[in-house]
Amino acid sequence: MDWKRKLTSRKFWLAIASFVSMIIVFIWKDEQVATQVSALIMAGATVIGYIIGEGLADAGNKPPTEEVEQNERD
Repeated sequence: MDWKRKLTSRKFWLAIASFVSMIIVFIWKDEQVATQVSALIMAGATVIGYIIGEGLADAGNKPPTEEVEQNERD
């Protein structure tokens, strides 16, 4: 499973938020709390997606190391 892609997927986080909010409504019968928890999950998902996306972008822009350059000369 490609976890990087899953953790940056809005559909994945929306499914998680929906599942958790439905559990809260089922257990506590409080839709306001469920809405707040869903918003918190989606905010966290935004941060996680941004961090992973920036990490992947930075990894792609990294200059080659000397070891790789040495192997290319041989």
